[in-house]
Amino acid sequence: MAERDDTDNETEIGEAPRLDPETAARRHAALAYVRQFGDPVLKSKAMPVTQFDDELRAQIEGMGEIMEDSLGIGLAATQLGKLNRVLVYRVEQDSPVIALVNPELEWSGEELEAAEEGCLSLQGVLVEVERPVNVRVRALDDNGEPLTIEASGLEARVIQHEMDHLDGVLILDRTSRSERKQAMKILRERERERAGEPV
Repeated sequence: MAERDDTDNETEIGEAPRLDPETAARRHAALAYVRQFGDPVLKSKAMPVTQFDDELRAQIEGMGEIMEDSLGIGLAATQLGKLNRVLVYRVEQDSPVIALVNPELEWSGEELEAAEEGCLSLQGVLVEVERPVNVRVRALDDNGEPLTIEASGLEARVIQHEMDHLDGVLILDRTSRSERKQAMKILRERERERAGEPV
């Protein structure tokens, strides 16, 4: 999901802060692993994890590192082209990375809140998404042990955003038609920039 602001600069959620050259280089390298809008894997539904082994734990560790280096606060396995139901997130910079395997939404509160969301797979795009403020999620940890997460506010939003990825749902699918239209314009301009065409 959206980037974290690690600097003293004012930034909106989803926009990269001004970075020192080393951090910028690490972020650029990490983002090279993240699938971008248009990649069919982002619209694919991930399969439940059935094996809890060193390979899964290595995947989770790698996801945490890519999320950190890309200045994200959440990352789903599908964003890296892996079709298994795994997500990682860390809302507070000093907190440990949390991994949820096979997460399921057990309950969501009636109170809804609209807020802007960005996504590592839709660089430069911010759209307003309405989501429940409070959720309870049942999942497994990297050893297959059951977990229950009760989350609110930003943590609840991040978990829901990443769970959407595991079902092939993007923030563009959850926003208004006008915001989606504006986001598509930004994505097309970025694509032309990457291709070296005039915008």
